[in-house]
Amino acid sequence: MKGTILMKRITTVLFLVLAVAVHATAADSRQTFRTSFNDGWKFHKGDVAGAETPEFDDSQWRSLDLPHDWAIEGPFDVKYNARCGGLPFHGTGWYRKSFEVPAEASGKAISVTFDGAMYDAHVWVNGHFVGHRPYGYIEFQYDISNLLNYNGSNAIAVKLAPEDLSTRWYPGAGIYRNVWLDIRDPVHVAQWGTFVTTPKVKDRTATVSIETTLEGDLTEKSIQLKYEVFDPMGKSVSSSTIPGQIKTATKLSVSNPLLWTLESPQLYVLKTTVLGAGRTLDVVQTRFGIRTLEFSKTEGFSLNGNPTRIQGVCLHHDNGPLGAAIHRRAIERKLQIMKQMGVNSVRTSHNPPSNELLDLCDELGILVQVEAFDVWLKAKVPNGYNKFFEEWGERDIKDMVRRDRNHPSVFMWSIGNEILEQGNKEDGNRIAKQLNGYVKSLDTTRPTTCGFNYFPGPYQSGMAGQIDIAGMNYKPLAYGDPVDEFLPNNPVVASETSSCTSSRGVYHLPIEKYQTHPSKQVTSYDLIGPPWAYPPDVEFDALETHPEILGEYVWTGFDYLGEPTPYGGKDNSTNGYWNADWPSRSSYFGAVDLCGFPKDRFYLYQSQWTQEPMVHVLPHWNWQNSSHKTIPIVAYTNCEEVELLVNGKSMGRKVKGKDLTKIPVKFNRYDKDHFMSKYRLSWEVPYSPGSLRVVGYRNGKPVAEKEIRTAGEPAQVKLVADRRELIADQSDLSYVTVRIEDREGNLCPLASNLVRFSVDGAGTIAAVGNGNAATTAPFIADEREAFNGLCMLIVKAGKQTGGITIRAESEGLRSDSASLDVKRP
Repeated sequence: MKGTILMKRITTVLFLVLAVAVHATAADSRQTFRTSFNDGWKFHKGDVAGAETPEFDDSQWRSLDLPHDWAIEGPFDVKYNARCGGLPFHGTGWYRKSFEVPAEASGKAISVTFDGAMYDAHVWVNGHFVGHRPYGYIEFQYDISNLLNYNGSNAIAVKLAPEDLSTRWYPGAGIYRNVWLDIRDPVHVAQWGTFVTTPKVKDRTATVSIETTLEGDLTEKSIQLKYEVFDPMGKSVSSSTIPGQIKTATKLSVSNPLLWTLESPQLYVLKTTVLGAGRTLDVVQTRFGIRTLEFSKTEGFSLNGNPTRIQGVCLHHDNGPLGAAIHRRAIERKLQIMKQMGVNSVRTSHNPPSNELLDLCDELGILVQVEAFDVWLKAKVPNGYNKFFEEWGERDIKDMVRRDRNHPSVFMWSIGNEILEQGNKEDGNRIAKQLNGYVKSLDTTRPTTCGFNYFPGPYQSGMAGQIDIAGMNYKPLAYGDPVDEFLPNNPVVASETSSCTSSRGVYHLPIEKYQTHPSKQVTSYDLIGPPWAYPPDVEFDALETHPEILGEYVWTGFDYLGEPTPYGGKDNSTNGYWNADWPSRSSYFGAVDLCGFPKDRFYLYQSQWTQEPMVHVLPHWNWQNSSHKTIPIVAYTNCEEVELLVNGKSMGRKVKGKDLTKIPVKFNRYDKDHFMSKYRLSWEVPYSPGSLRVVGYRNGKPVAEKEIRTAGEPAQVKLVADRRELIADQSDLSYVTVRIEDREGNLCPLASNLVRFSVDGAGTIAAVGNGNAATTAPFIADEREAFNGLCMLIVKAGKQTGGITIRAESEGLRSDSASLDVKRP
């Protein structure tokens, strides 16, 4: 097999996570230091001559702190591309910052690091051009030691120039990830200069293999490297001190290792201290986890020797109403919601993720497929990354691997998604082999993959054989013999599945398969999708039939900004704007909407991916003003049986797996017009206002239930904060669910009341939203209409401690208030 180390089985064992520089403990001034460089920037939208010079007058520019996404502020406008969220992400933006460095820092190695800037970043320091980085998703660092004034002020300027028609989704705009300033001894651990693996893991011991790369002049110094490993409780469990070289390798042993698992993600810390002439020169702490990976063609995937089916989702990088700007809490909440759905893996579609996402996946126990590119040389949109790929592709993918190879959550590298070279044998094979080689030159402990949406093209040509694991997008009918004919030895993962679309709380009757609907919404009976798409049930069945498939990545876990399929346009088209169905401007694909409210599909996946007894019923039970007298009822459950009761009267029990539900289905290469699903239970019942209740049974005993009641007229606003205690770090968030309820506290499922907000005290309004994919109401506002009874207020803590008081009012409804507490970090 060409271009791969994978034969029958790959076994990999990995360690690690995030390298963080900290203060050294030596009692001298020459210490490692990393500080946030986010505060005190000036911003201007539009090009300005001379803005890179130190003397430029930026006093009239806007003052702000990073991270910052200029486009999320809007406004939404039909002149922008709905495919990219209908927001003004393209154009030129300038950022400037004045700063000082202490005189005693002269002679040190001083660098500035950008976790990501969107995109085509050009950076100047004191008028000197220091570098250019086109790819908005990649981290980059510049040594600026020789450009600084150590006796006065310094100026850094960053110019960004995102282009129109440069992306297929909303990318954001600006310096949207964190920026750091490092002041280090000239001899120090290089950027991403620590790499930890565990070549041997047994019950009683694990071998920790360490590679360290130093920078600086070592010729006149006797360098020592002191290594110390701390267990998850902070106890030192292994140490060694050895001579240090530019490249140094060593091994340590850890007794009775605690493994990194999905249920208990135990994390160790490696402390690397660089010593020279009796002084501490540098200290780096590297968090890591001990675990093993196995990938088998016939037996699937195992984590620590335990067979593990991938229950994954694809996630874009935006945070809904907050845009692309990094908020650790926003990412944490997103991942927590996914875990509630039963997710155990994330595919970073279709680009390198933030440091924060990987840190959180390490902590929460979520596996990650890190993806490098959406395009190579052939364009999907006129101004895409393909313009930069030939010059920057090798460096970008290598930097991605160097940065992320220490995270225990990272278990696969994807070199691309649905790249158009699939149809070109020569270019496809050549580039796939090159990219695979770049990855393997830096990390042989994890397999490579690529998301292929053509079949059998890249399999016949040998392109799929250039990587370790074949990623199949939307090809459940090709599992087994069709793909095995071309790849008899390679494991296969369903790298993108379903693409079912829906709008939270929307139910169109009768149940039918349609392309689009005049409402610009999509029914939540979970069956509508574009031509390549199919309901989740089809994938469940295919994976059940083919247990050798590693698992699936659903498109998508969350809705995201842009790509409002099935409205507006055709995927991968290069013909410009998707505005035919304006104001549809964001995704309908998610199992969770843009605000984090679960749709019905959330519970369909939960019914397959979780063990805690659950049952869910749809639709709502407010049909009194409808012409429909008989309503289709659907239940999702992981129980054996479900009983439906309407106003206390049983409509009968249904047995999961025995009582099938016929759903209309039609997608590419599927020769039927329906699918008999054993994953959903259904009834047809006459509508009668009151109570709709389902009860789930195991072994004949009730173990779960859910009830929906017919709501009266909207009477009150109800606030429910997900967190009442925040940290005073100017970035912590509380997501406040806003419910429109009747007098008895029932959610009004059709309500669209306008709610106005006020926030006083130690916090501010970060954004508002409601999950409606077809509205131009701004996210940065102090009011929002409810969408099917719900909207969202996102509150951000400031730097000061104290209380936050939230008040929500809506005309004709009883108002509500809530209090939050902001505490010291």
